[in-house]
Amino acid sequence: MEFLTVDVAVIGAGTAGLAAYRAARARGARALIVESGPHGTTCARVGCMPSKLLIAAAEASHAIDAAPGFGVHVVGVKRVDGREVMDRVRRERDRFVGFVVEGVEKIPAADRIEGRARFVDRHTLEVDGHTRITARAVVIATGSRPAVPAMLAAAGDRLVVNDDVFSWETLPRSVAVFGPGVIGLELGQALARLGVRVVVLGRGGRVGPLTDPIVRGAFLEAISDGLYVDPDAHVKRVARITEGVEVEYTRLDGTVRVESFDWLLAATGRRPNVDGLGLEALGLELDANGVPAFDPATLRVGDTNLFIAGDAANFIPLLHEAADEGRIAGENAARLPDTAPGHRRMPLAIVFTDPQVAIVGAGFDRLAPGTFEAGEVSFADQGRSRVMLRNRGHLRVYADRATGRFLGAEMAGPAAEHIGHLLAWAAANRMTVASMLEMPFYHPVVEEGLRTALRDLDAKLRSPQAIAA
Repeated sequence: MEFLTVDVAVIGAGTAGLAAYRAARARGARALIVESGPHGTTCARVGCMPSKLLIAAAEASHAIDAAPGFGVHVVGVKRVDGREVMDRVRRERDRFVGFVVEGVEKIPAADRIEGRARFVDRHTLEVDGHTRITARAVVIATGSRPAVPAMLAAAGDRLVVNDDVFSWETLPRSVAVFGPGVIGLELGQALARLGVRVVVLGRGGRVGPLTDPIVRGAFLEAISDGLYVDPDAHVKRVARITEGVEVEYTRLDGTVRVESFDWLLAATGRRPNVDGLGLEALGLELDANGVPAFDPATLRVGDTNLFIAGDAANFIPLLHEAADEGRIAGENAARLPDTAPGHRRMPLAIVFTDPQVAIVGAGFDRLAPGTFEAGEVSFADQGRSRVMLRNRGHLRVYADRATGRFLGAEMAGPAAEHIGHLLAWAAANRMTVASMLEMPFYHPVVEEGLRTALRDLDAKLRSPQAIAA
């Protein structure tokens, strides 16, 4: 067995782990990184990039379907070649993964340990019986994996998760998607627009990350055009049959349906990869997922020498957040016993459905009732949106009633990925609604809808009732 002593050991070579390693090295620490699986990050291999490749193909297909609305008619029959679609998805996915792998390979070989790490104690890791590492500090950045409810196991070998979709050689004829979260909605709509028969079934009524009931209702209505989505479905039975998988469920109209599908896609969330690390023997406070309690500002686990970042922390599972968390954890691990809160950006979440979704700030459900006002706009009659036949969705913007400071927004509508960025920058700079309205708005652009919502919000802030409160 080889014995190594370092300042910082990082477990996991994903987005957070790589950021932690580089941050620790930048502070002069002797650091190494341990990885048990293939290199390539969740985003590049099975997340952000391959899903956007599939969505891009779906958008091209949908543009043809929508063309008659402009008086543009396609001669002949549209043909979606599933093999060509998935070939491009895999080819471009591998290209993005290759860039990440190249970055990992630039790390000195002595700093890269392959294998599965397990804690012997808080300062000691053992890697597959071949290496023992003593570290002054350890960063846990082991990522996450799909979580699959036990009920869906009845689908047998016809049960897949999003990781599997991007390995398909061609498109299936039909898919039942369980989970109307970000992954389920993005993949479900993309597959449907590529000619796959799709239903999306959920529990509890949630639709993506939206918490504002007005925006959520507008989004559900819009995305249900061409895609059956039931956010609170009553599924009675899942069974493996000769032709694939059979699902018995009650539809929104109260009728009971028994349908067969080629595949059942479980998009029912992810769980942090912290089991198997031996954390339960370290005397730490662990939550239901086995994640140790930590300070979100420093990423430090209690007053220990341990830090946790990225999807393993299960705090804000987004790539840019994982990179920030890795940097914060790596810097603090290198500077122990001193730690400092790291810079956290204004929360921004985007869903690449049609219409797109953007959430800026903590979200509607985190705002204290009676302390804020909300302005809004429907995109049904918004000028540029109507020109493009993309006039669906709703935007709600929020501001502090006492100061007029912009707090955040929830949006479902066209160009949400771009408007979301504008609003995140405004919130990060603590702008007031009045100062936002002093910014330029060109004509005709979708952003004029944002101006309408801000004007509505400004009027409410200036109302006698708001001032009196």
